[in-house]
Amino acid sequence: MKILHTEASCGWGGQEIRILEESRGLIGRGHEVSIACPAHARMTSEAPRFGVPVVALPIEFKTLAGFRALRSYLASQRPDIVNTHSSADSWLTGLACATLAHSPAIVRSRHISAPVSANPFNRWLYRQAQGVVTTGESLRRHLLETLQLESARVVSVPTGIDTERFAPGDKASAKAALGLDPRQKHLGIVATLRSWKGHLFLLDAFAQLKRPDLHLLIVGEGPMRGPIEEKIAALGLGARVTLAGQRTDPERWLQALDVFCLPSYANEGVPQAILQAMLCALPIVTTPVGAILEAVNDGETALVVPPRDAAALAAAIARLLDDSALANRLGAAARRVASADFSREVMLDRMEHVFLGARAND
Repeated sequence: MKILHTEASCGWGGQEIRILEESRGLIGRGHEVSIACPAHARMTSEAPRFGVPVVALPIEFKTLAGFRALRSYLASQRPDIVNTHSSADSWLTGLACATLAHSPAIVRSRHISAPVSANPFNRWLYRQAQGVVTTGESLRRHLLETLQLESARVVSVPTGIDTERFAPGDKASAKAALGLDPRQKHLGIVATLRSWKGHLFLLDAFAQLKRPDLHLLIVGEGPMRGPIEEKIAALGLGARVTLAGQRTDPERWLQALDVFCLPSYANEGVPQAILQAMLCALPIVTTPVGAILEAVNDGETALVVPPRDAAALAAAIARLLDDSALANRLGAAARRVASADFSREVMLDRMEHVFLGARAND
């Protein structure tokens, strides 16, 4: 198949990485896959690293120039499938395809759990798609209930993770390679620095723990860096927190951790960071937000606490640090579940099926 992904977002996080990883995987299976995004988007510069062709189009906003550019590109390139991912590119694609004599099949991906408005415009947009993909079953149910879509056309395909790259490693070696103090325990989060990821609540919980031998690693970059730095300073945690920034080797940082935490309070599908931590057999503390509970079960593969509750977060972290048997049991179970249900190959199989079905129904 000839597949074009469109992405209006200029940011960088799980959504953009999913698109690139999926594209790389389907290219490896013999499909012709490319991505259209704004010239200044982070994906434009990152795509070559993934071996994915990219074309720069002005689709960041819903503009006439963006509509014309995308329509012209679709008319000249004639892809079989256009997979849209954000609001602006979905609208531009829907309108462009509605005006083409020979239009490609549309697949609309919905990555986050933010509510979708039940207005007639959204109903039209989603019904233009021959297939709709969500990153979690709870997101799928929301779309079905809100927009009254045909259930057969809406499927959940959580992001799949490379089970060889993300695997348990020797903790002492990982800490040594990163220059971390081997005498300390390390609590960590790997996530884009966005408000709803809960970094500020994690800092409050970390301050409550009063454990001088515990160090917090924050891996990622994003718009919340300034407020996070201010919070670290206000709590007097400068010597005990490392802001590692954006990394191309998150697996190494995960392998160095003793406990992983993702205290999100909004907008999550099934987060890649949760799945990566599961595959690294880490004990996890997280929240029941979005589709997170489709990946983990409280007391079986993670400890789940209420969102925005620093005290509960601190108590769960302390429990895992103090009970190595529990931490090891949860980590081992998490690895088994993620390997079986959330591998990269499972994702690619499901997306191939979606694309084939959309093309057949076009």
